Amino acid sequence: MLGEYRISGRRAAEISSSIERAVGEGELRPGEPLPPIRELAEGLEVNPNTVAAAYRILRERGVIETSGRRGSRVRPKPATTARDLMRVEVPEGVRDVSEGNPDPALLPALAGAFAAAAGRGDREPVLYGHAPVEPELARLARAGLDADGVPEGPVVVASGSLDAIERVLAAHLRPGDAVAVEDPGWGSLLDLVPALGLRTVPVGVDDEGPLPDDVRTALADGAHALIVTDRAQNPTGAALSEARARALRSVLADRPETLLIEDDHGHHIVDLPLHPLAGTTRNWAFVRSAAKAYGPDLRLAVLTGDPVTLDRVRGRQRLGPGWVSLIVQRAVARLWSQGAVDPAAVAERYGRRRDALIGALARRGTAAHGRSGMNVWVPVPDETGAVARLLHAGWAVAPGARFRMNAPPGVRVTVSTLTDHEIEPLADAIAAAVGRAGPSRTYV
Repeated sequence: MLGEYRISGRRAAEISSSIERAVGEGELRPGEPLPPIRELAEGLEVNPNTVAAAYRILRERGVIETSGRRGSRVRPKPATTARDLMRVEVPEGVRDVSEGNPDPALLPALAGAFAAAAGRGDREPVLYGHAPVEPELARLARAGLDADGVPEGPVVVASGSLDAIERVLAAHLRPGDAVAVEDPGWGSLLDLVPALGLRTVPVGVDDEGPLPDDVRTALADGAHALIVTDRAQNPTGAALSEARARALRSVLADRPETLLIEDDHGHHIVDLPLHPLAGTTRNWAFVRSAAKAYGPDLRLAVLTGDPVTLDRVRGRQRLGPGWVSLIVQRAVARLWSQGAVDPAAVAERYGRRRDALIGALARRGTAAHGRSGMNVWVPVPDETGAVARLLHAGWAVAPGARFRMNAPPGVRVTVSTLTDHEIEPLADAIAAAVGRAGPSRTYV
């Protein structure tokens, strides 16, 4: 008996179906505890092993979670849409600096690359059974990874970073497993992890990346995986320093069973050196997307990793989409080989806009963070109030609730399209909206 709902069934499948049906119909609410195994077994007059098997089925389906002595409870609903709803409706006449998009003026023209790729497709149609990775794309990707010190490994192509990360997590973890994630961090990732039936464990972040003590604690408490953004962390702009990478490698060396996933979010838009953690653990993956430098609609990311992980990812991909369009792969390879983007110039543009806003805010006594990339993170005492006041002043910023779990409030400002004459007015508006904030390097 649980509230007004009576769990029923004699076999494990029947008991699990009864509970899952109640969850789906809202009769059992997210976070609601389930009866202890022995108590439910007595009530149903079945063997405790039968109830244990039912609970195991529900855990594997991501319906419930079990946490030691705290017992089992209905999992919180995946926030697959909640964070998307945390967006500001931008009225006409309000300047939108909330979306996190690259500057369209810095993206390369795609027509020539796609025309060449399509022409080759006409001459040599790609059919079922074709190799899933374009050799030239793999060669260029691997050369770039080698230059940045990423360990040797096969190359797989996915439909963007989030697709790659999802496939790696699914290759190793089971529902109920815990994943250490940056807080504040990428909102889509914070949605993805619970949507897969996994548990998020927040890890604090400062300008140099995840805090080693927080990572150590998360792994000691049972986190099976760690996801790290190497550069241009969204939303804070954090980038792994050499010292921080060294400290994190030391933590991971004591936990070689950890699944490590790195997302080089700043590939070709950041001029800071890469300090990869890859290879410190037995199972690892390193992801690079074409979205920020070449255009989000390309939906292409390359990843490398240990052979076991990449083999599992490729095997599962074959059973789903099969491959990422070879036309897209060949177009991206052509863009890379022809130098369609000047990474140093793009990094300089974003860096100048970012530094100008941070400097203007500092002159007004307002702390802000943005070591790399196209976003600036501003801690605020009252997030809702700050967003509303900025909107009233003619600026739409992203509420920090889209990107955080336990971290204090903040707002994210995308600087990618800011002009020189907008910096000072925007800084004035932010300072007025959030008040003074003392300097801080940690967002937790």
